[in-house]
Amino acid sequence: MLLHSVNLWNLAFYAFMVFMATLGLWDVFFGFEENKCSMSYMFEYPEYQKIELPKKLAKRYPAYELYLYGEGSYAEEHKVLPLTGIPVLFLPGNAGSYKQVRSVGSIALRKAEDIDFKYHFDFFSVNFNEELVALYGGSLQKQTKFVHECIKTILKLYKGQEFAPKSVAIIGHSMGGLVARALLTLKNFKQDLINLLVTQATPHVAPVMPLDRFITDFYMTVNNYWILNARQINLTTLSVAGGFRDYQVRSGLTFLPKLSHHTSALSVVSSAVPKTWVSTDHLSIVWCKQLQLTTIRAFFDLIDADTKQITQNPKKKLSVLNHHFIRHPAKHFEENPSIISDLTGTSMWVPVKVSKWTYVAYNESDKIYFTFPLANHRKIYTHVHCQSTMLDTNSWIFGCINSTSMCRQGVDLSWKAELLPTIKFLTLRLQDYPSLSHLVVYVPSIHGSKFVVDCEFFKKETRSIQLPVTHLFSFGLSSRKVILNTSGLFYNIELLNFGQIYQAFKINVVSKCSGVKEEITSIYKLHIPWSYEDSLTIAQVPSSTEISVKLHIAQPDNDSHVALLKMYTSSDCQYEVTVKTSFSQILGQVIA
Repeated sequence: MLLHSVNLWNLAFYAFMVFMATLGLWDVFFGFEENKCSMSYMFEYPEYQKIELPKKLAKRYPAYELYLYGEGSYAEEHKVLPLTGIPVLFLPGNAGSYKQVRSVGSIALRKAEDIDFKYHFDFFSVNFNEELVALYGGSLQKQTKFVHECIKTILKLYKGQEFAPKSVAIIGHSMGGLVARALLTLKNFKQDLINLLVTQATPHVAPVMPLDRFITDFYMTVNNYWILNARQINLTTLSVAGGFRDYQVRSGLTFLPKLSHHTSALSVVSSAVPKTWVSTDHLSIVWCKQLQLTTIRAFFDLIDADTKQITQNPKKKLSVLNHHFIRHPAKHFEENPSIISDLTGTSMWVPVKVSKWTYVAYNESDKIYFTFPLANHRKIYTHVHCQSTMLDTNSWIFGCINSTSMCRQGVDLSWKAELLPTIKFLTLRLQDYPSLSHLVVYVPSIHGSKFVVDCEFFKKETRSIQLPVTHLFSFGLSSRKVILNTSGLFYNIELLNFGQIYQAFKINVVSKCSGVKEEITSIYKLHIPWSYEDSLTIAQVPSSTEISVKLHIAQPDNDSHVALLKMYTSSDCQYEVTVKTSFSQILGQVIA
């Protein structure tokens, strides 16, 4: 009888564990947002021109090939060598095809056409014969050596040209990104053969499935080299992760090690990338239109006008990547932007003395400068926040120094603004700008367009609200809530005690609006200050919106920052924010 009871308990225990594992696996494979990537299409039929390799090289690597991507007339022109563009080499990953280059290659071609081929990129791609290097690592070293030979072969295709390149940029998908990093470990490899490395969904930290010693040894060799030689490595590297949609390579594996003396590396999740703002799965990251557009914009901004190749200036490289992948000010990139701008011409100057101001611009016939004197506001408020729904790239907000009512020149504060899907905004701490006497908001003359500009002065403590997250073992049965009653434009909800991978929550934001006749958009941004893994949720209010809250990277021990839910709200609405533990997502985080 006792034995029978023990067996029943064992059966019940195993059944419970299977249930828990199933719940966690369901969350990993199905518990993420829908695919919001737009498909990238070719405008002309894609062609892959096989590059003839030296006979010895072809004999040594009979299974591998090198191709040049082209479309239509561009492909026909480049059948006649030498080439004249900027070389980029695409490396596919585990079981990947060399034809995956077509999305980024086609977008780069369209961009070159837009500027009448003043500059253009030549996209090469390696055929690794779709080897399963994530399952068997015996081919990784061979692939690395072949890529080295490909780089030398590519550069020879430009021989004799006036602006012949001396290096290539590399885009590596999945394990292709690791092979690119492994190039630096080769005995005879010259680091200056690569001017930029962009990896997409590459597991840099460790293999997803360490199935054999070849893979683990390869990872150890690559990562040890990059850590031990960090001071000597000046290769600008960008790692882009897919976010929670990519269940094959979780984003925590894609973050390059943060070394205090290695500042030329950036790691970011695609959901945090400006103008992308979507999570991608493991394959869609190579064709996601939003992400590939961002990548190509960055590539064109990296061009040095003198050499007509990618710049060798590491500072400019990081500035461009930060501009496009970290914080976009809703301005075109400029290496040395003008800080002082002329505020002249026939314009109306309108003083604004209230602390909260809204202006609806529609068919404006005159340019208007709205001026906000700061002296009195400094006595009462700590910050000022301005936002505009006009998302053009012109300067729109300035600061006047020692002015009475208007100024001929102003400090262009637009570079400190930040772009979101429906607004661009600027928040300033007034004490950081003691020399400014006025804030100036510029409204251009427009026809047929309507947009809204808002400004408000506030005390920081009125917009920062603490919300402790619920306990791990509350199983979603309890919740915590805050209500935003005041009419502010934005709030920071501080998510206290949230910083571990195994934590996961559901946040529900209920908005109730009064006297609203037209549709209003609110933006809820989960901001993780210790890594670039922010995510955005756009809500049409009034509504009830559910947000998943979990991490790719745990909070470092020496980091005291707090995760934030940044809410860009409507002053006509009241918001109720509720947080509770999501047990199924916790299981998913543990399993992943």
